[in-house]
Amino acid sequence: MAFVYKLTLALLIAALPNVAFADTLNAADTAWMMTASALVLFMLLPGLSLFYAGLVGSKNVLSVLMQCFTIACVMSLLWFAVGYSLAFSGEGWFIGNLDKAFMRGVTVDSLTGTIPESVFIVFQMTFIMITPALFVGGFAERMNFGAMVLFSILWSLLVYIPICHWVWGGGWLAERGLLDFAGGTVVHVTAGVTAIVAAVVLGNRRGFPKKPMPPHSLPLTVAGAGMLWFGWFGFNGGSQLAADGGAGMAILVTHLSAAAGSVAWMIIEWVRFRRPSVLGIVTGMVAGLGTITPASGYVGPMGGILIGLTGGTVCYFATQFIKSKLKIDDSLDVFPVHGVGGALGTLLAAVFISTQFQGAGYAEGMTMASQLNVQLLGVLATAAYTGVVSYILLKLIAMITPLRADPETEQIGLDQIHHGEAGYN
Repeated sequence: MAFVYKLTLALLIAALPNVAFADTLNAADTAWMMTASALVLFMLLPGLSLFYAGLVGSKNVLSVLMQCFTIACVMSLLWFAVGYSLAFSGEGWFIGNLDKAFMRGVTVDSLTGTIPESVFIVFQMTFIMITPALFVGGFAERMNFGAMVLFSILWSLLVYIPICHWVWGGGWLAERGLLDFAGGTVVHVTAGVTAIVAAVVLGNRRGFPKKPMPPHSLPLTVAGAGMLWFGWFGFNGGSQLAADGGAGMAILVTHLSAAAGSVAWMIIEWVRFRRPSVLGIVTGMVAGLGTITPASGYVGPMGGILIGLTGGTVCYFATQFIKSKLKIDDSLDVFPVHGVGGALGTLLAAVFISTQFQGAGYAEGMTMASQLNVQLLGVLATAAYTGVVSYILLKLIAMITPLRADPETEQIGLDQIHHGEAGYN
């Protein structure tokens, strides 16, 4: 009888539609993750590329587009060769191993949870693509193309991949219970810190801060901003790795935070200058998106709005402080928007995960205070490691090839000198 009972139960379970197990492919999850991967790629090409292209001068518009496109291609191949394996295979506290180098052992039947491992690889590949593309904004209009390519490769190997393993690959921060749902530390803190370090090492653009350097095409920037907002649903919602309520909630709080960040930035400008700017409202949107990213899988709608409002406000004043007080030429405000926003969101995740704010609640044995300590450790460790390694890499590369374009190249524009082309006739 026991055998008959077990057999009957097994047949009934097998007949149930859309039931997913850890070792069984789920078609809905797979379809969603394929879509999410495409959305994140769309964030970079064309979203971030156009966003940045509109912000620089007309003589450098192609250089930014070329940098983003090149990074997307090179990082894809790097991820295939060793990146994925070092980030997600092995159980090392600092970094993984090379067991899956060159996709060794990855077949059509390989699974990661309920989705094909190949889909998980592509999804994570888009993250290593967009992260170095983000810090391009810190040294826009003045870094030599070859130096940029070399720096991006070495940086990804020595900074992004280890930190990705720390947080998402079972490394030491994962063991401590760091909450980083979609990349507050892995993506935004690393990109932001790298951007400001590079800006300091290369020096300010000629004429900064006395010479006005307005965006050459705000319509282009706004178009890119809309694509970023659209693609960010895949960035955060896809990090759930499933087509379920968690992904839906992540998308909802992502949208609310973007809207709240935009409104916060707009109101501040409206009060201070009596004229809210287009550049301000799209920058506030990015601040809201970057700030909600690490918390998006843990907080509820109210938490999303409060995080967005806080992110838009704090990032606005951080931008003013960096440019006006410190006079550091982080060309496209990568550190104050992404670095500060990512760090802030990582810390706020410890607050708004509380069920009192409609959040998912703390893990067993954790309190707001203990979780906040872990979050602070994650932010500080990520920032310190990124800053030191980025500085060393830039100095070493400078011994091999010039980091900064010569004065004539900057005067004529990187488009003509580096690429022999012009964005506009």
